[in-house]
Amino acid sequence: MEASPRVWFVTGASRGLGRAFTEAALAAGDRVVGAARDVTPLDDLVAAHPDRLVALTLDVTDRAAVFDVVGQAVDRFGRLDVVVNNAGVLFSGMVEEFTEAEARAQMEVNFFGALWVSQAVLPHLRAAGGGHVLQISSIGALGGFASTGLYSASKFALEGMSEAFAAEAAAFGVKVTIVQPGGYWTDLYTSSRATSQNPVYDPLRAELEKMWAEGSVDSEPRLAAEAVMKLVASDEPPSRLLLGSMVYDVAFDISRRRMETWAAWEETSRAAEKAVPAPQA
Repeated sequence: MEASPRVWFVTGASRGLGRAFTEAALAAGDRVVGAARDVTPLDDLVAAHPDRLVALTLDVTDRAAVFDVVGQAVDRFGRLDVVVNNAGVLFSGMVEEFTEAEARAQMEVNFFGALWVSQAVLPHLRAAGGGHVLQISSIGALGGFASTGLYSASKFALEGMSEAFAAEAAAFGVKVTIVQPGGYWTDLYTSSRATSQNPVYDPLRAELEKMWAEGSVDSEPRLAAEAVMKLVASDEPPSRLLLGSMVYDVAFDISRRRMETWAAWEETSRAAEKAVPAPQA
């Protein structure tokens, strides 16, 4: 028996990876609700797939709007099967340079936006007895890197929340996968926002620019979409998926260095714990 088309809910669907995921789902015969602040770039896809693609305007930082739009998505297609938390922004700058407003804006989209979507979709997935939530994280969640510290912080927060969310959602048959992409030719970098620069960091900035020029590896978003299609087709999807050779190697390198550091300080770590009776009031 042929499987029925899946229903996707994709945030940040109008550009970059979000658009690639939307196109791949449509090519597979699935139905998609594509959400974004500006959905006009999806006009061509809506025209080509009027019965299978609905574009809804959404600012994921608005919790009430998220719940409303998720409700509209379910009303339109009757259910949700795959939810892709893809909306994201990048603020670049040294940690010292961030204003409070800039730091909060970074967290509002990348962390709180994904949190609101996760909260909004779970009751519908629970009622259906299953579904798959993809949390689009980043190589930035593997470690903190100079000039992208707040971006990494937002993705670290996303992953911590998502691990707990996965454990909670599993009780209802809902699967959660954290997807960590490397570099892709999207407008994440070209549309990024930068802090006001403190000249004391000029030498470090020059060093970083040289390193990125020599070592940057970026791929077509289509390749990420192909991997995601394999992911959602799996009966036993992983809790985490790395996308790209570069991010794969970085993940293992960072993990090895952390383990080496922990091992070197094992004696101190173990000496810091000893069971004692509860203190008397």
